[in-house]
Amino acid sequence: MGFGRLLPGAGLTVRTVLPNPSTRPGLTLPGRVTLVAGRSPATVEQLALSLVGRVEPADGSAEYVLTEFHRVLASGAFVLAADERRGLDVRVPVPWETPVTVINGHVYLNLRVALRAEVAVSPLLDRGDLRPVYVHPLPAQEGVLAALAELGFQLRQVGLLAGRLPGVDQRLPFHQRIGFWVAPLYGGPFNELEVTFLADPSGVEVIFTLDRRIAIAGAGHASISRFRVGHTGAADLDWLNVVDGWLRYAVARHTATGTAAAGYPVRAAPRRSGGRVRPSAREQTHPGPSGTDTPDSSPSAPEPQGPAGPSTPGGTDPGRGLRQTSGGEGGIGGGGGGSGT
Repeated sequence: MGFGRLLPGAGLTVRTVLPNPSTRPGLTLPGRVTLVAGRSPATVEQLALSLVGRVEPADGSAEYVLTEFHRVLASGAFVLAADERRGLDVRVPVPWETPVTVINGHVYLNLRVALRAEVAVSPLLDRGDLRPVYVHPLPAQEGVLAALAELGFQLRQVGLLAGRLPGVDQRLPFHQRIGFWVAPLYGGPFNELEVTFLADPSGVEVIFTLDRRIAIAGAGHASISRFRVGHTGAADLDWLNVVDGWLRYAVARHTATGTAAAGYPVRAAPRRSGGRVRPSAREQTHPGPSGTDTPDSSPSAPEPQGPAGPSTPGGTDPGRGLRQTSGGEGGIGGGGGGSGT
């Protein structure tokens, strides 16, 4: 899957191909960039690849801003002879905190991540088009999202918000927000739930923000609870019971004090009779990454990590409507046809 692009003024054609645009945090995304010179030789100063996301500014100055959050230098300087074709195999590590863009098998237009190739041919710099990348959840993230759906929570908003969360070891300049309307079973103390994931090489921190909106003014009472689960054994947890326990703990804290709660760690447990919660076959509208024995899902180098400190209470921004699309439609910018360098 890829597209060709003519670099204006340089007579150079650049084509980026992603054999499998589906990946997960912590894996490595493989691809191939092919450059073809025109009738004259071309000097390429460097070739870089970056991951970008569609991020909402914290100050509301714009609806969305295309934000680069990871960059890899694929090649230094080299010269292409006239009409020469050269292919470069590239591998882009996917940061652990990369936002999940495939939720219970569905992709949404306002939650996009893409790969962008940047070719420097003196004196020109071309940042290229965007190649969509579909980020599937880690087992712990998938377990939480599927359990919430099974418990009756209705997805109401998804997006990326610029800024860092207080008291957590966050690497990226933005964080993901996945908002839900509360399930009837838990209604009363709160009516909105916002979920944020912060993954690292050892596990996932899950942040629940509970909010009780009052009247049209939107004033309310919000509280934050944090939980931690390791990657090892996450696929074997009884996620319905785990998430139900987290919710009841968060509700108790929210009702009692409304202050931030540190949460409690979850240890891997044997699979119970209910099994692991998974999206139904009907919901699997987008293919997932290949198995771990294929090049497109080899683990990337571990990122440094540090202890996560306490969080502070925060509110929930008004949600935006969801626009669902199939996995291959459109680019980050909206509903147009997706393209890449």
